[in-house]
Amino acid sequence: MSPLAHLEVADGIATIRLDRPPMNALCAQIGQEIGALLPEIAERADIAAVVVYGGEKVFAAGADIKEMAELDFVSMSRYGRLLQDFTNALAALTKPTIAAITGYALGGGFELALCCDFRVAGEKAKVGFPEITLGVIPGMGGTQRAARLAGPSKAKEIIFSGRFIGAAEALDMGLIDQVVPDGEDVYEAALAWARRYVGGPAVAYAAAKDAIQRGLEVDLANGLEIERNAFAALFSTKDQKAGMRSFIENGPGKATFEGA
Repeated sequence: MSPLAHLEVADGIATIRLDRPPMNALCAQIGQEIGALLPEIAERADIAAVVVYGGEKVFAAGADIKEMAELDFVSMSRYGRLLQDFTNALAALTKPTIAAITGYALGGGFELALCCDFRVAGEKAKVGFPEITLGVIPGMGGTQRAARLAGPSKAKEIIFSGRFIGAAEALDMGLIDQVVPDGEDVYEAALAWARRYVGGPAVAYAAAKDAIQRGLEVDLANGLEIERNAFAALFSTKDQKAGMRSFIENGPGKATFEGA
């Protein structure tokens, strides 16, 4: 079988490019391939940030319904675990991630985008969860991640209705972070976002991401403890020493980091 997900690396940025024409429908093979790419991305010191991209026409217009239509409860429990395993692994990646959304990001496609730290979308892009029209609900984290970003009431409305949401409305809801002109501009905007992290303090980015994500799952007191421990741990890094020495000697924003 031909690969359906490709890894491209240039100038400190990795692109995970979906390649399943015509609509990049998510399937078991794509999930397995993305899942297999993530450990390499995590380990490579030449990768500072990641862009997930489906091409100029479409991000991913949902999951492969034909692949799952006749599954029973036991089979879907296994299949659903595969889908959540690779999306959870993407969400847990220690490096900053940006989804570049063109065309449609629907159902599983939108859930994939929500696993990223940030989402850049074309002005004509459409996102949403049409699963309810199939008699089911999002199963790759959509009910949880959308509610955390947009709030439970808005998440219920878009999931209950199954409607497609325009980029501007999704931006207002907090489900998208930036809207740009369609076409290549979407990918270029995502790359520009990713470039912010090239040459930065990689261990500190990872610590901040982990503290925010784990802190959302606990009460404030425990969240503050997670933050305190992560903050203290960073004083064992070379980047902390370089950053603070540079601040003292040269002022803010002039440090050179090793990512260690």
